[in-house]
Amino acid sequence: VQLVESGGGLVQPGGSLRLSCAASGFTFSNYDLSWYRQAPGKERELIAAITSAGGTPKSADSVKGRFTISRDNAKNTVYLQMKSLKPEDTAVYYCNARGPTFIVTAHQRNYWGQGTQVTVSS
Repeated sequence: VQLVESGGGLVQPGGSLRLSCAASGFTFSNYDLSWYRQAPGKERELIAAITSAGGTPKSADSVKGRFTISRDNAKNTVYLQMKSLKPEDTAVYYCNARGPTFIVTAHQRNYWGQGTQVTVSS
């Protein structure tokens, strides 16, 4: 099982980035997907999520209207489109897959990527 994030980097305030997370080793379409981030000295924070059914994505208040999560089951990839970036968005961003969703939550598997650094600075 692998989740491999990419697309991070250095961007100026107000800029945009698109993160990608390519999955392998499990049935991607049966998993709920999320993006988390962790800034230095802070706890890991859930920022966006999308269900296996591809329903309406959810996002944290801190990124609502600026970040959008989406998934492409044909490519086994989840994306995080980020716009209007702020210095406080600086963090390591992680993708997460949890499932399969047709079994009870307690028995679901929980996979993490290795993270990609996003730095917002002028």
